[in-house]
Amino acid sequence: MKGEQQNAALPAVGGTGVPALPAVVTRATPAATAGALTATVGLAAACWVVAVWQMHGMDMGTATRLSSFASFIAVWVVMMAAMMLPGAVPAVLRRAHAGGVRAVPLFIGSYLAVWALAGAAAYALYRPHGSDAAGAVTIAAGVYEFTPLKRDFRRRCRDSFGSGFGFGLCCAGSSIGLMAMLVALGVMSVTWMSVTAVLVLGQKLLPPKATVDVPLALAITGLGIWIILAPSSVPGLMPPM
Repeated sequence: MKGEQQNAALPAVGGTGVPALPAVVTRATPAATAGALTATVGLAAACWVVAVWQMHGMDMGTATRLSSFASFIAVWVVMMAAMMLPGAVPAVLRRAHAGGVRAVPLFIGSYLAVWALAGAAAYALYRPHGSDAAGAVTIAAGVYEFTPLKRDFRRRCRDSFGSGFGFGLCCAGSSIGLMAMLVALGVMSVTWMSVTAVLVLGQKLLPPKATVDVPLALAITGLGIWIILAPSSVPGLMPPM
């Protein structure tokens, strides 16, 4: 009798007589949303600390040699969490609001899985190289900023996604040029990592504007040309003698 009275107190769904679940079951409360925000930003901050510690003494510019695959991926995933999670905060909050706070770990995990796959590809393709190759990759990254493909991926990276994997694919497509530039200039460089992270964060959070995006693309292209013409004048590019 008591259970019948409780069910009667709940509104029916679509007139079927089946009681509707309270909104809190399927939606994150403000406190839970704030918790998801704090956890995401806190994880990114912790990963910055760990990444800087892991990468200490590993940067040799374009001559950097990678360690074993397992060691590289361990460092790479921490790097990506540090760099990419701040820009993913709006998507994480949307996911928490739509699916509840319990959906957030899976969303973040599958998002970072995309970047782990990108790291595996980088490891397979990477070789110590010279300034000409680094300059050519940087120029290509600048040219990519002008392409419709870049604009499409950037727009889709700002949209809502049901899965972290789909969100990660679009964000990887948007940032692939910048990430290639990072790998070419110093895959274990905290300096280039920081510069790339700022650019990625800005492009994720700010709407596209030609007055900002075009000068940035030209600056990246110009950096590539500078590297080819005067590599010794670019700080941190060449290994110390």
